[in-house]
Order: sequence, then structure tokens, then C-alpha cells
Amino acid sequence: MRIKAITGHQKIGTEVKDTTYVEAAGWGKYRWWRYVLGLVVIFFVGLVVGGIATPRIAFLLGGQEALAAVNRLDYAALGLVGGFVAFRASFLFFLAGILIAVTLIHQRHPRTLVTAREKISWRRVGHGFVAWFVPFWLIAGLGQYFLYPDTFSFNFDLTTFALFVPIALIVVAIQTTTEELFFRGYIVQGASIVWSNRVFLALVPAVIFALSHLLNPEASAGGWLTVFFNYFLVPGLVWTVVSLIDGTTELAIGVHFANNIGGNLLVSVAGSGVAGSAVNAPTLFTISKFHATYTALSMLVVVPVFLAIAYKVFKQESPPSVSQSHQKGR
Repeated sequence: MRIKAITGHQKIGTEVKDTTYVEAAGWGKYRWWRYVLGLVVIFFVGLVVGGIATPRIAFLLGGQEALAAVNRLDYAALGLVGGFVAFRASFLFFLAGILIAVTLIHQRHPRTLVTAREKISWRRVGHGFVAWFVPFWLIAGLGQYFLYPDTFSFNFDLTTFALFVPIALIVVAIQTTTEELFFRGYIVQGASIVWSNRVFLALVPAVIFALSHLLNPEASAGGWLTVFFNYFLVPGLVWTVVSLIDGTTELAIGVHFANNIGGNLLVSVAGSGVAGSAVNAPTLFTISKFHATYTALSMLVVVPVFLAIAYKVFKQESPPSVSQSHQKGR
């Protein structure tokens, strides 16, 4: 079943029709083969172009030694900040691939991956940030400290931390926004061309998101509990359901940033460095052991609290969606 082309903010007399970001998949050029081509472009730019460019960027920043370190995936040799940035450099190219696919292949505004409205509501993004950051770090973070205080150690290198904060804010924002535009934006919209059933739309990105994170150190340390709760259920399924209910990915963008920035500025797990190396973000606190069971169980409390806070956003009146002409997809 292919989704029909629709109009955005359409007035017929006094009637106003507002559309969701999922329905915006029917704007521009939207046939199934364009999504396949779009995925090829995204992965080509992200993996191939990014794979070629990243070592060269490392060379410009650190010379031959930095180039050699990146080629052998030894990000620790680049230092804490350098290794952090180099490992995540590919997200900038994935973001470029997404923008190219939506703009050139589908011929619609990249904003439609987020909302069908005239502009993105950064207030709602901020609401998503607060709605997740506060309960998650109070329950999963502070709660773990009270239960396992001996596993926490403080980072006394505050100079490095202060220099790292602005870099982390920019790099993590690019990473999490790119993942949201891809998983909850492009993948959900592409899946809607196949079948608009909401259960299907929620499961597809959740499964793909979980599979794409199986190589993360936390997945190996936490086993199936971590894979199910921390990747499939949250953020894969819950954040997608929130986006489908809300009709935008604004909340999910804020939530994802809140989740990751805390893990890169507040608390990290010793030995969970990128690519199996010894690189860890210079967070304020480091814990010596990853408690998978507690982290998973804490989600059973965090998610309802988050949904209760986010529910207020669902009830707010939405601003008008962007005007679109009725276009036949090709």
C-alpha cells in the first residue's frame, strides 16, 4: 500500500487540514524506488565518502601520526577529545547524505523529516530534552550512585572537562539529530510507503536501531537486557511511538540529545571506549562497572514518567502545517 500524495495546510472554506511528518512522505517524489536510491546515497556518502575524508581530516589536525592512528582504529592515540571527535566524524557525512537524498531525490524540504509545519518548534525539542533528562539522570544516574557509590569516581581534570563541553555539545547534537532524521524520519517515512500501519511503523526503526547498535561496548557488557531495554525498547520503540503520536520528531530529537549528552558529560563507564580502544569521554564521573540489570529496570520507571511529562505536549494545539501543492509522486 502506497501512501497518497497529500496537501499540507489546506483550507476549504473554514476547514483546515494539518498533516503529520509521516504523511509528509507523500510530498514531492515518493515512489518506493526513490527511497531505495536514497538509502544508497545516504550510506555511500556516510560510509564511503566519510571513510575517505575522516583520515584526511585527522591528517590535517595531527599529521602522519594521527592518520596512522585512525587507519588502525586507535582513537586513543588522538587523545580524549581528538578520539571523541574523530570517531563521530562520520555522522557529519551521514547527515549530508540524508540532506542530499531528501532534497534532490525526493525534492522536498529536509524539515519534513521533522515536521509538516511551517517551521521546527525548538521549544518542543527543549521540552523533549527536559522530559527525558530529568527523570533519566535522577533515576538511572543518581539512583545508581546511591546503590553502588563505591563504583563512582570523580574526574578532577576540570580544565579538560571545560574545554570538552562545547565540543561535546556540538558533536553529540550532530550525532543524535542525524540518527533521529534517519531512523525516526527517513526510515519511518519510507516504511509508510509500504504500509501505513502504526505498529509496523513503530517496529521497523526499533529493530533496525537495535541491530545497528549491537557492536556498542554496552551491548556486549549488558547482554540481552541492554539490547532489549536500552536499544530496542528505549529509544527504538518508545521514542518512535512518541513521534507517531505527536506527529513530529521534535520531542525525539530533544530526548535523544538529552540521553547522549548526559552519557558524554556526566557519567561514563570505564573501559567502554570507542572501537574497543581506551578512549572515554572526560565525563564528570566514571563508574567502574556497568550495572545492566539496574539500568534496564530503571527504564520501567523512567519511561512512564517521561510519557507523563510528554503527554502535556500532545494536548497542546499544534501550529499550522506548511503549505504544499498537490504533487503526483514519480
